[in-house]
Amino acid sequence: LQYLHFKSLLNNQHKQPIVNDKKRKNYMININVGGKPYQIAYKTAAKYPKTRIGRLATFTDHNRKLDLCDDYTVTNNEYFFDRDPDVFHSIFNFYRTGVLWIKDELCPRNFLEEINYWGVRIKNTNRCCRISFEERQDELNEQLKIQRELEAEVEIEENEELFHDMFLGQQRRAIWNLMEKPFSSVKAKLMAVASSMFVLVSLVSMTLNTVEEMQYLTPKGQLSGKTYWEYVESICIAFFTMEYLLRLASTPDLKSFSRSVLNTVDLIAILPQYVQAVLEIFDNKAVGQVGQLGQVLRIMRLMRIFRILKLARHSTGLRAFGFTLRQCYQQVGCLFLFIAMGIFSFSAMVYTVEHDMPQTNFTSIPHAWWWAAVSISTVGYGDIYPETILGRLFAFICISFGIILNGLPISILFNKFSDYY
Repeated sequence: LQYLHFKSLLNNQHKQPIVNDKKRKNYMININVGGKPYQIAYKTAAKYPKTRIGRLATFTDHNRKLDLCDDYTVTNNEYFFDRDPDVFHSIFNFYRTGVLWIKDELCPRNFLEEINYWGVRIKNTNRCCRISFEERQDELNEQLKIQRELEAEVEIEENEELFHDMFLGQQRRAIWNLMEKPFSSVKAKLMAVASSMFVLVSLVSMTLNTVEEMQYLTPKGQLSGKTYWEYVESICIAFFTMEYLLRLASTPDLKSFSRSVLNTVDLIAILPQYVQAVLEIFDNKAVGQVGQLGQVLRIMRLMRIFRILKLARHSTGLRAFGFTLRQCYQQVGCLFLFIAMGIFSFSAMVYTVEHDMPQTNFTSIPHAWWWAAVSISTVGYGDIYPETILGRLFAFICISFGIILNGLPISILFNKFSDYY
């Protein structure tokens, strides 16, 4: 009501010609932003007619001026804006100097929102300010992205309302809390500890199965190729299978369950055992195809090592490391690209100066790849080494390049790891 009263009062006041343009240019616009008063000359504000203050200076219809502000005080002819006064200080300086300066302590998202409200464009900043602002904006967007992904991971775990309309919802929620929320109850904590113990026992069993001294003998007194630890490993696989089926049966969202990396790891941890058992049956029947099935069996046995990734479900550090690699795939990919470029370049250089030496190991560029990879990683096995002076010079450059290259991603990975952890 007070606003309408002021508006009608002003309409009556402005029925007469206000002032001519020449005289109005000498007037000041009284502005109050968030409780802080400012004064801007009409002539100065009119230089930027597309901005909010510029329109305030160029409009002759007072009703249109009132639409631009949040309130108006008749007594001192002051326009009030309920906006951030700290950001407007930069806007005020823009009208004075024609350059938009950006303070480092301002929030990038809030600053963009404010300048869009005032009609000032980011291109009015100097290049130095714009570069710094864009870096902070990218950093903030990356942090918000991490926060959204973290919230998405725990959304299903925390949203228990999804169980209300489900079949056997109460029972499934109890099973879900038991399997997915170790801190929800003592039973859930014991289940998490038991799961971790079974992972460790299965890894020990898989390792000891390769020791020939632990193989039991057949009735004929020959080594059977198997150990009693295989039975322990089978018990662990049975527990992992039960654990996976309970999670699958109690999940409130099958799509999110299937997209989860941890659930994929659980499936990979148990599948090789069953595939290996089926292949061993066919291996015993099809004697002529032992070679091909034997290779597949070796691959299945190798895939059992992925059980160690199950520890990520109960380890914040491992989950943080996996999330870090997922977030830094561009930087990691760039690192591998540089490594590949270095291997190809230095292997070609060393081959060029070493291939004429008698009994050299650098017989071709592909043979020199191993030396370049070992040197660029600063490992240096010493099984292959250059003998010429120029070759050793290339080796020194290769090792120096590897030292610099290996140190590049450390700060990026550490910062990402710290943010997630």
